[in-house]
Amino acid sequence: MPSVSEAATPNIVLILADDLGFTDIQPFASEISTPSLAALAENGVRFTNHHVAASCAPTRAMLLTGVDSHLNGVPNIPEAMPPSQLGRNGYDGVLSHQVQTVATLLRDRGYHTYVSGKWHLGKDPSRLPNQRGFERSVILAESGADNWSQRPYLPMYRTANWYKDDQPHQLPEEFYSSEYIVDQAIEQIDSQHGDGQAFFSYLAFQAVHIPVQAPAEYRAMYEAQYQQGWSALRQQRYRAAVAAGLVSSSTTLLEMDSTDDWDALTEDEQRDWARRMAVYAGMVQAMDHHIGRLVEYLKSIGEYDNTVFVFMSDNGPEPADPVGQFGLPFVLWMKAMGYNTDYETLGEPDSYVVIGSSFASAAASPLSYYKYYAGEGGLRVPMIIAGAGVELRGQLSSALTHVTDIVPTLLELSGASMPSAQYRQPTGKSLLPLLLGRDDRVRQEHETLGYELGGNAALFKGDYKLVKNLPPAGDGHWHLYNIVDDPGESLDLAASLPERFTEMQADYEDYVQRNGVLPVPDGYEQLRQVSRNSIMARKAEWMSALLVLFVLVYIGVRWRRKRAGA
Repeated sequence: MPSVSEAATPNIVLILADDLGFTDIQPFASEISTPSLAALAENGVRFTNHHVAASCAPTRAMLLTGVDSHLNGVPNIPEAMPPSQLGRNGYDGVLSHQVQTVATLLRDRGYHTYVSGKWHLGKDPSRLPNQRGFERSVILAESGADNWSQRPYLPMYRTANWYKDDQPHQLPEEFYSSEYIVDQAIEQIDSQHGDGQAFFSYLAFQAVHIPVQAPAEYRAMYEAQYQQGWSALRQQRYRAAVAAGLVSSSTTLLEMDSTDDWDALTEDEQRDWARRMAVYAGMVQAMDHHIGRLVEYLKSIGEYDNTVFVFMSDNGPEPADPVGQFGLPFVLWMKAMGYNTDYETLGEPDSYVVIGSSFASAAASPLSYYKYYAGEGGLRVPMIIAGAGVELRGQLSSALTHVTDIVPTLLELSGASMPSAQYRQPTGKSLLPLLLGRDDRVRQEHETLGYELGGNAALFKGDYKLVKNLPPAGDGHWHLYNIVDDPGESLDLAASLPERFTEMQADYEDYVQRNGVLPVPDGYEQLRQVSRNSIMARKAEWMSALLVLFVLVYIGVRWRRKRAGA
């Protein structure tokens, strides 16, 4: 591959998985077969200490702007934002006009700019991709959707809103999300190939966001893989991650309180959960297969050698189970939408699959926590950067990196300029010195990296992390960990390192003031707020449904009384 000096304007392919855990792909010690990503890893660098937000839209906003989520308009997903925050101090839940996207900056540099897949940064006309620097786009506006048809996945949505450029878009009858997203990316690139301009292609997969779905042939590859359960899988991946050098050999594996006892399940329950995880693995492998199709296409048109690839996940694995969370109303909604949880067809069209908090803990292994929380399992995700401009091959980097670092890196690789002074500037750092082998870290010991989302908070400084996780999975207290020696966050150092603990608390308060972080209401819980917002979003419809139910019950009672009287 050419060096950065030989390829001043490389093509850029930015690939974002959804809710993918730290050890969910082959180059990160997974049992799931992902040969396409493994090939990219061999041609680049695997980042083992890379951090994002613990929820999708804040990560996506930072990925495209390089600006902290509290300054780019998306400090939380709008679906989970409490009314006391919404609209205050930049808490809009949609991408601010005070920031520029990397697509805009690359387009100014002369790039073609494309996006296909999940957007989730606003769907009013001024916030669709065609107004945020993307020349061509085919996107899903919401936080997720069915992978087999144009159907919503939560009751708060009336439909799954797809857009092609600035117009509503109807999906074809034959549709599977990972395949379609890559088809669109290839069509976009091909439509203008040969005109001498480089391209930026952003692919945002729905894999493996709920509902977890995969073609039966991919699920079948893993039918026997997960019969021993989630704790065994968490242990297996822990050992593999240590052996691969992804984490320190001193890492301690914690058992999450939210992990159920596998042996206490019935045989049928074990069989059902094992197949759910098989669907999840199949969905990961299906995504990898379609990434491979894109790579082969780029090779066929002679663009592969001049393309830099960035692959990462938007946050840790999803623990939520809407049936358990919302109960009977969600079950009734599923039935009305045509969803089912039938064992025989799990993952196939009309199936609604989740892996729950127990398998989510395994997907994040050897880390603790998962999506929504500020533990490493929620924030630390796999990342690979490979291809043009990357001097290192097949190597690991344990440098502390952050999603805001991607924009500065791509701008330096491409020769594009930073945003003009009227816009907020990226807060991340270029990773190019790491990619060229000129340095082994991007942040000095004294530099801090702050984080907050939904009241769960963290501050990184050197090898240490100050962190607070709210209930139900957390205890609401601050803890201090050395995440280089102890990425599993097993040994709290707050008492043994009181000066560092106090210093980092002051650093976090400084982050709060500089970024306008608002407190969450007492008792706030992200998933519960999604439930409340879902009810409020469709309050009139729920009330109408309850009224109809009441009338039907009333008529039934009257009819029975009449029959009894007769």
